[in-house]
Amino acid sequence: MRRLWLLFAQTVTICLGILFIVASLRPDWLAESPKVPAQGPAAAAPAASVPQVSSYHAAVAHATASVVNIYTSKHINVPLIPAPADPELERLFREIPGFSRRKESTNLGSGVIVRNDGYILTNFHVVEAADAIRVALSDGREAKAELVGADPESDLAVLKIDLPNLRVIDFNDEHPVHIGDVVLAIGNPFGVGQTTTMGIVSALGRNRLGINIYENFIQTDAAINPGNSGGALIDTAGRLVGINTAIYSETGGSLGIGFAIPAQAAQIIMDQIIQNGAVTRGWLGVEPQDITPDLAQAFKLKREDGVIVAGVLRNGPAAQAGIKVGDIIVKMNDAAVLDSIGFLNQIAPVAPGQHITLTLLRDGRQRDVEVEIGTRPHVRRP
Repeated sequence: MRRLWLLFAQTVTICLGILFIVASLRPDWLAESPKVPAQGPAAAAPAASVPQVSSYHAAVAHATASVVNIYTSKHINVPLIPAPADPELERLFREIPGFSRRKESTNLGSGVIVRNDGYILTNFHVVEAADAIRVALSDGREAKAELVGADPESDLAVLKIDLPNLRVIDFNDEHPVHIGDVVLAIGNPFGVGQTTTMGIVSALGRNRLGINIYENFIQTDAAINPGNSGGALIDTAGRLVGINTAIYSETGGSLGIGFAIPAQAAQIIMDQIIQNGAVTRGWLGVEPQDITPDLAQAFKLKREDGVIVAGVLRNGPAAQAGIKVGDIIVKMNDAAVLDSIGFLNQIAPVAPGQHITLTLLRDGRQRDVEVEIGTRPHVRRP
């Protein structure tokens, strides 16, 4: 019995040694061999895996009927001979009969049906100064459009058509947009017809681009070209994410940097235009300027947030409240003021007539000033 036990122990020891050598030198020999899937209806279901999206057809089909092509026309005077450089001489020449001829200029863009009673959201620059506006739907119908109102400072406009059975796009009210989300741009680039391109959300909150006065763009690499302006930027469920507005390009074509106005902001502006014919924003009557490191050093500031008042409009709300050039505004109603762009966006939603409290620094001392907000004058784009 003892000899059998010793033989068993030696055998186990040798087997373990062989296993150790194989595991060290040829671990692939011990890898699990691939299993051959069972054939026939009784085959076992494969293990769950991450679903792969192969098509966005459903999202595009859901939103396409809500995106329209917009065609505008306007008459311009084209000089028959080169106009003189002097403005006064040019004005005199224009009064001469036959100096110029009237020519029709056409433009194209896109829009989105947002209400079943015929309201369409688009860009202001698509319909600016147009004498006539026509809208073509994806089902082949066409209609004359009326300009309800516009907001040049955000580059949005609202049109209205009189057609039945309109397909209204869904807004993504309860679904916040994140960087990296897949988005689809639908529009009429270069007038070739309705086109869909795909990309992702590249960035959020883009501003200081010099496109509009109020900027808070979604940046995307979905191809956006001339003619896409006013079209829809949608998510993979077909909900409206933004209104395609501009591209960054030196050639006029898409370079993978496009900008869209967020749908929530566009909806707020649209509602004001439909109800009041225009957008009302709060206004202080000051020219804010960012605090640079040099300015912070000159004013002996320990902080670089806040804005310095570079100008005060005479008889404006700020002037009447006693705000002076050189004051540094650091808070508005206990909310920190970070820079001039953010400060304008803080003031804009405040209803005219309401009072706010500004915390500012003057002569090294902090003080609170109460200001009654005024109505921002409507500024036409040049």
